[in-house]
Amino acid sequence: MPSEIFLRFFEGKEKALTFSYDDGVEADIRLMDLFNKYGLKATFNLNSGFFDTSVHARLSEEKMVSAFAQTNHEIAAHGHRHMSLTQLSTVCGIDEVFTNKKYLEQHFGKFVEGFAYPYGKFNKQVKAYLPLLGFQYARTAVKTHSFNLPEDFMEINPTSHHNDGDLTELANLFVNTYPHQNTKKRNPYLFFVFGHSYEFDDNDNWHIMENFARKVSCKQDVWYATNIEIVRYIKAFNGLTFSTDGMTVYNPSCLDVWLEHCGNLQCVPSGQTVKLR
Repeated sequence: MPSEIFLRFFEGKEKALTFSYDDGVEADIRLMDLFNKYGLKATFNLNSGFFDTSVHARLSEEKMVSAFAQTNHEIAAHGHRHMSLTQLSTVCGIDEVFTNKKYLEQHFGKFVEGFAYPYGKFNKQVKAYLPLLGFQYARTAVKTHSFNLPEDFMEINPTSHHNDGDLTELANLFVNTYPHQNTKKRNPYLFFVFGHSYEFDDNDNWHIMENFARKVSCKQDVWYATNIEIVRYIKAFNGLTFSTDGMTVYNPSCLDVWLEHCGNLQCVPSGQTVKLR
């Protein structure tokens, strides 16, 4: 008899944590240092035509490139001039996004496959052309206050903003509960935090992120990953091919994938076919 199959993250972990921060500002450097201190991974969404302004202390072009050049965090796109794509024609919107993507790839030497909607604004037209430009996902500003996996990669809704009043409650729930202990809902947890690092300066509340990082770091059952690492992994899991009886699975992706089946944790290596226990 076929049994339910549940995604498990890299190395079989049942939880994942990721961060997404926008705009490329001076405070991003301090935030990166904090993430590095606690072994956390994040995605920084950068513009390519909006530099060195007094508003929120945006980095100069030279300093932005230097600050993010050697980082292990993900570089993602946020529009060339941080314009609302829903207020632009389709042609101008495509140019705004493509110019941004091309600039970031040329200056950082990395594929740029993630996008954060400026002002959180998007519509059907924007969602339709982003994949055509090579984007694997796009992040909104709609908070779910849950740990659910995304169902639409062009409309990934984060769990929480760092200033949300329930951040500590969510952190406690994330750390102290476990999907495998739930007899009915064994789906993995994805905790997705977003915001702007300049808000820590504006509100003088860097302690919020320091306390949060201390609470959620160094957990053996948590995968600390960038946005694109999580998206690629979920897509690899979704791409598994199963036999009609559900007991044989083939992994056509370039990533090893873990799953839980009948209470057993099992790896399906890249390019291989395995029998489920």
